[in-house]
Amino acid sequence: MIETLQFWAVVVLLGLGVFFTFVSTVGVLRLPDIYARAHTASQTDTLGAGFALAAVAVAFGWQQATVYSVLLLFFVFITNPTAAHAIARSAAETGVEPLLTEDPDDADDDATTAVESEGEVQ
Repeated sequence: MIETLQFWAVVVLLGLGVFFTFVSTVGVLRLPDIYARAHTASQTDTLGAGFALAAVAVAFGWQQATVYSVLLLFFVFITNPTAAHAIARSAAETGVEPLLTEDPDDADDDATTAVESEGEVQ
């Protein structure tokens, strides 16, 4: 009974790890700028690695390898968000501008162009 429960716990944890890692991959490929990519990479990748390492710890049971996987899990939870913060801060300090959905300068140019084109039609 315990082995069956342990097996399904490992399957569920690995499934969650794969899911969050896949979401992180899609986010890094699809998001527009460094700030959004760092955000998705730090959060969902940390969750994916955390669930996968938790599955390893449950699969090994009470062994020395379990202690190592828990320590690695702690290390990942500390370093992933810290690295993403350092990358975003470095981008901000070097002048990388975030991509916005609507730039106010472009909206003014579009309105001016629309008014000029209406005057030409009449």
